[in-house]
Amino acid sequence: MKTLKQILAEKQHQETISITPDSMVYDALVVMAQKHIGALAVMDDGKLVGIFSERDYAREVSLKGKAAETTIIREIMTTNLIYCQATDLVDSAMSTMSDKRIRHMPVMEDGDMIGMLSIGDLVKATIEYQAELIQQLERYIRS
Repeated sequence: MKTLKQILAEKQHQETISITPDSMVYDALVVMAQKHIGALAVMDDGKLVGIFSERDYAREVSLKGKAAETTIIREIMTTNLIYCQATDLVDSAMSTMSDKRIRHMPVMEDGDMIGMLSIGDLVKATIEYQAELIQQLERYIRS
């Protein structure tokens, strides 16, 4: 099974897409729509300080009658961060995300964020790994 750093290296979009805590929610939604992603890292002076996700928007803006154009990311971002290490294996990260009921998780290395993975990224990696195992077993059986 691969490490999270290996999964990040294989992603189509390898750059970390982020926004500042003082940005407007509307601006974050535009970036997320353009990049077809469900969450952004919230970075302040190069440090991860939060995550803004579609869930944050739905629960803290839309349902509370706030306006995305006038609400600041800092007011609604998730700050109780759950993250994983670059050397963690896919199954460990998937377990953490499932247990904590989160869909996006930052990957850290030496105290710095090196990327973010979604549950979809981990499911894809797991399916690929299982397909490889099946092929190996089929080759072994045939030999």
